[in-house]
Amino acid sequence: MAGKDEYSPEQLTKDVRRLARKYPFISVGSIGRSALGKPIPYLKLGAGPFNWHFNGSCHANEWITSLLLMKFAEQYAHACTKRLSFWGKSAKQLFSRCSLWIVPMVNPDGVELVQRGMTPKHPYYKELLQWNRGSSRFHRWKANARGVDLNDQFPAHWEEERLRRGILSPAPRDYGGEKPLSEPEAAALAEFTERNDFHAVISLHTQGEEIYWNYRNDEPEESRAWAGRLAASAGYRAVYLEGSDAGYKDWFISKFRRPGFTVEAGWGRNPLPMEGFEDTYDDIARLLAEALDCAPE
Repeated sequence: MAGKDEYSPEQLTKDVRRLARKYPFISVGSIGRSALGKPIPYLKLGAGPFNWHFNGSCHANEWITSLLLMKFAEQYAHACTKRLSFWGKSAKQLFSRCSLWIVPMVNPDGVELVQRGMTPKHPYYKELLQWNRGSSRFHRWKANARGVDLNDQFPAHWEEERLRRGILSPAPRDYGGEKPLSEPEAAALAEFTERNDFHAVISLHTQGEEIYWNYRNDEPEESRAWAGRLAASAGYRAVYLEGSDAGYKDWFISKFRRPGFTVEAGWGRNPLPMEGFEDTYDDIARLLAEALDCAPE
């Protein structure tokens, strides 16, 4: 899996195609397109009745989550092929219990902006400079190409979050848009979630080594216990969160009353440097394998 320095949307697309060729049991496709027309790929592994969903890079400068998910997918596929133990679990049994749908990079436009900046040919060149306070450095950028924070876009007390944030126009982060699901990336993820009837979801972010598992008492009874299992597997902390709305996990719990988690991977300042990738990956791989094992037998 490439990505010694950065992990770009182009590299992701190549890796998705490569995995599909190498492992014929992996299904691939696109959930939709970004604001600038880039495809948003997905991969599906597994043949079980329990539908798990993992996603990453909802926030642009958290692009390392895409590489974490892609490496996990490749190692899981390899373990399934060879019938190996996978982070202490039977890969074959996980495969038969779970269907895993992964969207590694929800926000490809934002990731590209963080990694490469932009030229005057960018369709939002003038606006982005203004939204970024005149700076051509976008390493702090979380939003999509239209200055909308995709994890403040979901219809779960969206207006309350908008007022709490106090960001009412496009910005590097925390602007929830003109209305819920106004952005094609968020709308595509919501539609993909509804269409595939996920039983549980994890949205992978950075950083802090924490797991958020509740939402306004709408979460099911098993969520707390599952969060404890995930936390123990990775050495992370399960956190009861209040005063936060409009995120993907919030919407999923509110709409479906099923387990949903935001996992803050790694430790440091975003974008996390690649130097610590392997340690972060080991923790996250254990956590994600434990998540699959939470599915009923």
